[in-house]
Amino acid sequence: MEPVLVLIFVLGYLAITLEHPLKLDKTVPALLMAVIMWAVLTCGFREGWFSIINGEGEVFSFTPETAEASMAGLNAIILHHLGKAAEILIFLIGAMTIVEIIDLHQGFGILKGAVRTQSKCKLLWITGIGGFVLSSVIDNLTATIILVTLLRKLISSREERIWYVSLVVIAANAGGAWSPIGDVTTTMLWIANKVSATHLVLYTVLPSVICFAVPFGIASFLPVFRGNLSVDNESDLEEERLLSSRTMLWLGLGAIVSVPVFKALVHLPPYMGIMLGLGIVWAVSESIHPERDFKQARRYLYSSNRALSKIEMSSILFFWGILMAVGVLESLVYGSVGGEPMGALRYMAESLRTVIPNENIVVLLLGMLSSVVDNVPLVAASIGMYNDPLNAPVWQFIALSAGTGGSLLIIGSAAGVAAMGMEKIDFLWYLKRVSWLALIGFFAGAGVFLAMA
Repeated sequence: MEPVLVLIFVLGYLAITLEHPLKLDKTVPALLMAVIMWAVLTCGFREGWFSIINGEGEVFSFTPETAEASMAGLNAIILHHLGKAAEILIFLIGAMTIVEIIDLHQGFGILKGAVRTQSKCKLLWITGIGGFVLSSVIDNLTATIILVTLLRKLISSREERIWYVSLVVIAANAGGAWSPIGDVTTTMLWIANKVSATHLVLYTVLPSVICFAVPFGIASFLPVFRGNLSVDNESDLEEERLLSSRTMLWLGLGAIVSVPVFKALVHLPPYMGIMLGLGIVWAVSESIHPERDFKQARRYLYSSNRALSKIEMSSILFFWGILMAVGVLESLVYGSVGGEPMGALRYMAESLRTVIPNENIVVLLLGMLSSVVDNVPLVAASIGMYNDPLNAPVWQFIALSAGTGGSLLIIGSAAGVAAMGMEKIDFLWYLKRVSWLALIGFFAGAGVFLAMA
């Protein structure tokens, strides 16, 4: 019966990829996929068809004698995956709200004014370098949100803008791969004491640069990035007239950038730090005077409640559906290796290792697989697959592959999902026009890493 759950997952992902031909918002199949998979797992578990496994490797099988303990184990697993999803979603909501507050105060108009170039090619490199650097300091998800918002100010044509947004996803994922705080997977390896921050940066920064620079270099010759943009300078001046623009821009960006510092000092999860930043930004936005002759009747225009109403909740729900569906595959006992029961994802990873003894090829395949399946459980599985010591090359290669492999498909990373939701990028459009660039960059970066190792 286990293949039934895998089939539901495959069909759900297929419906997501065919969003436009089906004329069905991608959030719908994501939600249905997640709930149906959990429903089938629960019913099958109660009938004795399935066994489930938690994060500590404890296996639960339903029998009349162990009914209470088994159901308690199932509920704990559901809450575990809900908690993991909520950590990411709450962080995403906080970051997106701060970005929307900055936008209400026209803070991004300051950045728009700082980008003086009208050259499409130069703008491509400016946004790419910005995404690469920002994602290593904050994280690839937040960096993408900020740059997509900025690109909306710079490029009015959506057909042109989605090209820039898609390349920003590649840059942001590459930038997050070499920093211990740039991507959730590198953070996992860092916390698990598999890599140290110094060695991770030292051995993966150059391959990450290659992953970013090669696709951008090729894209520079594409027709869409030739010529100049039409820029409305009067609009720029109008946007800079708010008294609060600079204050809210730097306060908002500072709140986001300070999240890793907060985590290092207080040892609380990142979503706590982003909520602290949101609280501060919210408080200031409610008390500051955006205009010279400010009337309280206009307060609603700059209200944080208005910023909340502008968040793409469909993207939040889509992300929840994807994460919870992956949680089913992580929890379903699909087989065993060496007598040890394993969830479907880890079993798949172990099977790859058995079929392909060369660990470098396995890591490359895991990286490519991370474009389809969430890279968090894949990295978690890889941590259990290998027993190499701290700072072994395999851990650094896993960080690089899992981080940059997510760019191969638009749904393969948090940054891609956020961009997809904000700009309504079609899965097949990205697959046809951008995936090949990401694939070339992925193999080029991997080749540089293996040559250095």
